[in-house]
Order: sequence, then structure tokens, then C-alpha cells
Amino acid sequence: MSIFRFPLLVWLGIGTLIISLGIRQSFGIFMMPITDTFQSGREFFSLAIALQNLMFGAFQPFIGMAADRFGAKRIIAAGGVAYALGLYLTSIATSTGVLYLSMGILIGLGLSATSYVIVLGAVAKVVPAEHTAKAFGLTTAMGSFGMFAVIPGAQSLLANYDWQTAMQVFAMACTLMIAFSVFMKTSAKNSTVSAVEDNQTLKEALQEAFKHPGYWLIHAGFFVCGFQVMFIATHLPSYISDKGLPGGVAAMALAYVGIFNIFGSYFWGLMGDRFNKRIVMTSLYMMRAVVLALFVMLPLTTESATIFGAAIGFCWLGTVPLTSGLVRQIFGPRYMSTLYGLVFFTHQIGSFIGAWVGGRVFDYYGSYEPIWWASVVLAVAAALLHLPINDKPLVRTAAPVAA
Repeated sequence: MSIFRFPLLVWLGIGTLIISLGIRQSFGIFMMPITDTFQSGREFFSLAIALQNLMFGAFQPFIGMAADRFGAKRIIAAGGVAYALGLYLTSIATSTGVLYLSMGILIGLGLSATSYVIVLGAVAKVVPAEHTAKAFGLTTAMGSFGMFAVIPGAQSLLANYDWQTAMQVFAMACTLMIAFSVFMKTSAKNSTVSAVEDNQTLKEALQEAFKHPGYWLIHAGFFVCGFQVMFIATHLPSYISDKGLPGGVAAMALAYVGIFNIFGSYFWGLMGDRFNKRIVMTSLYMMRAVVLALFVMLPLTTESATIFGAAIGFCWLGTVPLTSGLVRQIFGPRYMSTLYGLVFFTHQIGSFIGAWVGGRVFDYYGSYEPIWWASVVLAVAAALLHLPINDKPLVRTAAPVAA
């Protein structure tokens, strides 16, 4: 199937992800101005971002269940409202308590309803199984364009205005997600859900997944992904600044993460369609381990920061089409938003720890070195965890009909 023949829902989902994730990935460059405003240490901002990621994950299984029951369009519209409200309240916050509510809880709720779990769950229902990884890869890749487009825009807003104005501009951008949701449709004639799956209850789907050892290994691998990407997204700008490089270098490095993630996500999605997803995932995590280790060991310069952004970006969110593809491959599309939502919750626990502990370790040791090396070790562990997963699709039989 050509990418140009994908249903309209796929392209509207891409537009939603560009806005939702582009804004989210730009929060790292707000650390310095926000902590200056509140005259606080970095742990304060790190905890707000960590809370956001924890709430993002905690809400996700329930939001996924709601999407499986009521449809993605309603969930995305409600999420757009929560996201915009959280950004606006952040812009007018005068105390740290308000920031925890707005940037932590409200934006976390908005993200859970407008990001990969909901969008990919809807895509899984309209795209044939043999093209799932490619569709997921394209959606992830183009959604990642938001990171490339939004971060330089946020940097420009901070340079010409203040961080409060930047947050308000982002709040207005969230209304576009609400507009996109109006045109999302998952018609019955396009559904890839089988009759047997359609008769399966949510309780049965959860019991089936919880008894599958591979499902828990998928959880463990995605925990590592969350730890790594949120630590880097939150603390890379400060790490680069601590080394005496200009703020523009950090913005450029994150922008390179975004643009190379576009190519990387689609590449890893294609590989997931052509080869065994477990082996592809192992290769991705081993690549991460090498890139992280070289970044820590080599001298930090403008050039090395840019190269790191490109290299880590290439394997940044390639885990998303592969992880979601494994969930869809093993358990089918019927309850994918719920099952992948639970996996994503584990990812966000990792994100919480990566964002918060990064600031905690820096405030205690005055260095990010321990967390960088922890990320290397975890990448190797995640690579090994995917090898024993049994990724064969579960075969279900219809219940006998009573006479």
C-alpha cells in the first residue's frame, strides 16, 4: 500500500501529533527562564515535567479504554481543550503550586488524549495488518516533524518576547487539534477488526495480555525508552549550557533530534514490516547505547552536540512503531488503545524518573554524568529484553453458539 493511499484519518492524526508532541518536546528550553522567574533550583521544573509525564501515563490506559469505546475523535477534541487550558494557566501562574496543576496535571491529561496511543489505536483499525508498521512509522515520523518545527519557533518566541507569551501562542495552536478531530472517521467498512475479536470483552483482552510473558517484556523495554528520551529532552539544553556553549546550540541539537527522528521513525517502521520486530528493536537499543556512550566520552563541542542530536534522533521514537506494532501483531487491533495505553503508562513511569532524577542528581552532585551512564546500561538491558518475546499472533476461536 502506497503511503498516499492511507485513509484521511492517518493524515489528520499526523497533524494532531505534530502539534501535541512538538509543543511537549519544546519544554526543555523553558527550564532556564521559568526557574529564573520563580527563583528556584532545577529540581522544581524537573518535578513539574516529571509529574506531567506521570499523569500522561496514568491517564493513558483510561483514555485508551474511552477511545476504544467512544471513538478517537471525541477523545482528541477533549484532550485539545485540556492541553490549551494547561498551557494558558501555566502562562499566568504566580506560584509553583499552580504550575504543578497546569503544566503537570492538565497538560499531562491533554497529552494522553492527543498523542500516539489514541492516534495509532485509530490508525490500527483502518490499516491492514501487513502495512501496520509502515503506517505507524509514517505517523510517528511525520508527527515528529513537530519537534523540528516547533522548537525553533519556541526559541524565537523566547528571544523576542517572554516565556509566558510563548505558552499562550502554544495554547492557541491547540485549537487546531480540536478542528482536526471533527473530520476523523473510523467507518465499519474500513475496520480491520475480526468478528472473533469484536466479540471479545475488555476484561478478556486484559486477562489475555496479562498472562502473556512477552507483554511484560514489552513493558520493560518501553520503560527504558521513556527514561532515556525524557531525560534527554528535559536536561540536554541545560547540560549543553553548563559546558559553556550558547543556548542556540541546544535548540539546534533538539531540532536535529526532531528532523532525524522523522527519517528514523519511518525507517524503523519499514524494518518492522520487513523483518522480525524483536530483532529490529534489539538493534535500535544497541544503537542508542553506542550513541549515548560516545556522547559522554567525547569532548562536547557545537559539532558534537549537533551530531549527537542527529544520531540519537534517528533512533529516538523508532521504538513507537515497533512497540505498538508488536502489541497489534500479538493481540490484534480491537483493544490496542487500551493495551498499548498500559504499555505507555510504563513508558511514562520511566519518563517521570528520567526527568525528575536527572534534576535531582544534578542538584546533588553538580553533574549529569551518572544519569548519562545509567542510560547506556539501560539501553543494553532493553536490547536483550526483546529477544525472548514470543511475537506470534494469538489465535482465538469463537465461542460455541447455544442451541
